[in-house]
Amino acid sequence: MFEPVLLRTFLTVAEAGGFSSAARRLGLRQSTVSQHVRKLEATTGRPLFHRDTHSVELTGDGQAMLGFARSILAAHERALAYFAGPELRGRLRFGASEDFVLSHLPDILRRFRASHPRVDLELTVDLASVLYDKVLAGDLDLVLGKRHPGERHGRVMWREPLVWAGIPETRLPADEPVPLIVYPPLSVTRARALDVLRRSGHAWRVVCTSGSISGIRAAALAGVGIAVFARGQVPAGLVPLPPTAAERPLPDLGDVEFVLTHRPVGRSPAADALADAIATEADHLRLTLA
Repeated sequence: MFEPVLLRTFLTVAEAGGFSSAARRLGLRQSTVSQHVRKLEATTGRPLFHRDTHSVELTGDGQAMLGFARSILAAHERALAYFAGPELRGRLRFGASEDFVLSHLPDILRRFRASHPRVDLELTVDLASVLYDKVLAGDLDLVLGKRHPGERHGRVMWREPLVWAGIPETRLPADEPVPLIVYPPLSVTRARALDVLRRSGHAWRVVCTSGSISGIRAAALAGVGIAVFARGQVPAGLVPLPPTAAERPLPDLGDVEFVLTHRPVGRSPAADALADAIATEADHLRLTLA
C-alpha cells in the first residue's frame, strides 16, 4: 500500500523542513518531491503537511505517519537483507516449548521453509527446561521458550504476565486447597505457581499433570482445576480468572520472559536466520489464542 520510495521522500521532507531542501538531499527535482508527497497523501486520503509560501509543517496525520513510515522502511530493509543473503542449507535443530503448539509459530516455520527449502528443519517440542538442557549440550541449535526469573541465557523476545486460568464459571472456596493443573516438574509455570502459593500461605493440590498444552486445556475445560498461562496464550474456552473467582484472592504470578537461546558453540547461519524471522514476527506469537 505504501511505496518505500514515497515514504523515504516523506521522511526527508519532514527532516529537512521543506521540499527544496529535501530535493537537494535526495538529488531529485522539487517537482518530483512534491509529486511523491501528493501520491502518498492520495494513498492515505489525508493531508500530511501544512504548506504556505514560507514553511512546511506536519499535520497531525503527518506526525502519525512519521512512526509508520520508519517502521515500514525498517521492515522493508530487513526483508531485503533476509532475501538477499546467500542460500542457506544444512540441518537446523529447533526446539519450541509447549506454549507455542497452538500459536502462530507453525506459520512462521512454514514461511521459513518456503524461503529456505535447502534447510532440513527438525522440530522438537518439549518443556522449556528440557530443551535448554539439550541446547546447552549441543543437541539443538536454537530454542524458543520461557525462562526462570534470574536466568541470563537467551535473547528476550518479550515479557508477559502469568495468569491463573480456568473455565468462566470457576469458583474456588476459601477453605479448600487450590486445585492445580500443571506440567511435570521443571516446568517454569509449575514452579512459579507452587512458589507463589507457598509464599502466600495457600494450600494446594495437584489434580492433573500433563506434558502437553492440549492435556492441560482439556483438564481445565473439564472444570477439575485451574492452570497457569502467559496472558496472551490462554487457550480457547478458558479465561484469566478475576479476583472474584476465589473467595481468598489468588496471589500475583508476576511476569515471564520468552527468549531465543542458541547453542553456546558453533552457531549456524540457518539458526540465525530463523531467530531473525521469529524476532520479526514476535508480535504474532503474542496474539491471544482464544
